[in-house]
Amino acid sequence: MTKNSISSATEHRDRRGLALIVLCLGVLMIVLDTTIVNVALPSIKTDLRFSDTSLAWVVNAYMLTFGGFLLLGGRLGDLYGHRRLFLLGIGLFTLASLACGLSTTQGFLLAAPAVQGLAGAVVTAVALSLIMDLFSEAAERAKAMGIYGFVCAGGGSLGAMLGGLLTDSLSWHWIFLVNLPIGIAVIALSLRLLPAIHNQAQSRHLDVAGAVTVTAALMLAVYAIVNGNQAGWASPRTLSQLAIAAALLLTFLVIETRVRAPLMPLRLFQLRNVAVANVVGVLWAAAMFAWFFLSALYLQLVLGYKPLQVGLAFLPANLIMAVFSVGISAKLVMRFGIRRPLAAGLLLAACGLLLFARAPLDGHFVADVLPGMILLGLGAGVAFNPVLLAAMSDVAPAESGLASGVVNTSFMMGGALGLAVLASLAALHTENLLAAGNPPLAALNSGYQTAFLVGACFAALGAALGALLLRTRTVESAVPA
Repeated sequence: MTKNSISSATEHRDRRGLALIVLCLGVLMIVLDTTIVNVALPSIKTDLRFSDTSLAWVVNAYMLTFGGFLLLGGRLGDLYGHRRLFLLGIGLFTLASLACGLSTTQGFLLAAPAVQGLAGAVVTAVALSLIMDLFSEAAERAKAMGIYGFVCAGGGSLGAMLGGLLTDSLSWHWIFLVNLPIGIAVIALSLRLLPAIHNQAQSRHLDVAGAVTVTAALMLAVYAIVNGNQAGWASPRTLSQLAIAAALLLTFLVIETRVRAPLMPLRLFQLRNVAVANVVGVLWAAAMFAWFFLSALYLQLVLGYKPLQVGLAFLPANLIMAVFSVGISAKLVMRFGIRRPLAAGLLLAACGLLLFARAPLDGHFVADVLPGMILLGLGAGVAFNPVLLAAMSDVAPAESGLASGVVNTSFMMGGALGLAVLASLAALHTENLLAAGNPPLAALNSGYQTAFLVGACFAALGAALGALLLRTRTVESAVPA
């Protein structure tokens, strides 16, 4: 090999590394927004006078459009270029963050995060695809995925800390405005560093009908669940909404079997790892999103923590998650494949949720909060990388955008539906205890405990499915020992 060729190869590796950093900065902004909002929820509730059930829509408005448009975002990236869609998504997300920061009414604060979710969906779907394009070798891809996981966990840690600091020292509006400098920097760096890689799609058809039906179905289902306590679970209104949502979902599945270029190719689910990883992703996200949301409320409303204290309380879990994601998780996958790390990680997360399910009214951080945080950080850090690798390992490069959209849709829809179900379950249990004459704070805490227990069951079921059904042959054979 000549000196020039060695220099060229080194420059290529360096440029790929810089491109990965830019992609991770874009994803950091998306992750930052999710955790930063959780810490500020009680302040938003007080300032804009949200009810307990409507407050969940500050998070759900984001998650629903995020999940609803991930598939379409991935498809658009495959058709028109991942780099181009990444830049458009970052630009729109930055503008929507500005709108969130300037919100002064409930309606505006629900509409602006919905736009954020749409833009975040595009960024996340094409960012994963660009990573898959940049790093084709199995060992390099595992390492890149580990760095991606580190950024997701580190963003959670930074978001929790920054959310508490900004809410305490300034106001909750600044949790959104902090995205502006990040977004501007990512756009400027992307124009210089991201390669314009174009996949040759077999068809340029867009499945608009599929996108409309699946998004409407999921949004209506979550709306019915969130409002089930108030309207009545057996009321004609709730039952009709759930029935229409089911009909729309069935319509979506029929469309996907007949359309020329489906938004979610059902044949992907004939690949065993893809199918299992997506089911596991739904269960895991249902538990984890509800944990973030409800534990923040538990710390502030039951234990009386200030926003900055809540951010510090989440710090151990997020730091552990980050450390495991950046290096240890990839090494575990290299040595043991994807099945055992995934199952072990979700089992640890289930144990952490069980500890939160016994958190008392007069809980202390070291005895009643920290152990659960540590187990959840370990579990998420170990399991994140295997889930992504399992969901994308058997997919052709030309469909990487679709595959990343599918797995991210599973995460976000599982998170939205899980949060809606568990938040509603907590509220229903609290209302029943209040009606029976229990003290308000005790009733509130018992509602949270019930939701944490059900979340632990979700995580444990995900661990069992991963351990029993995942095949590790394709991943292990592709990863050198």
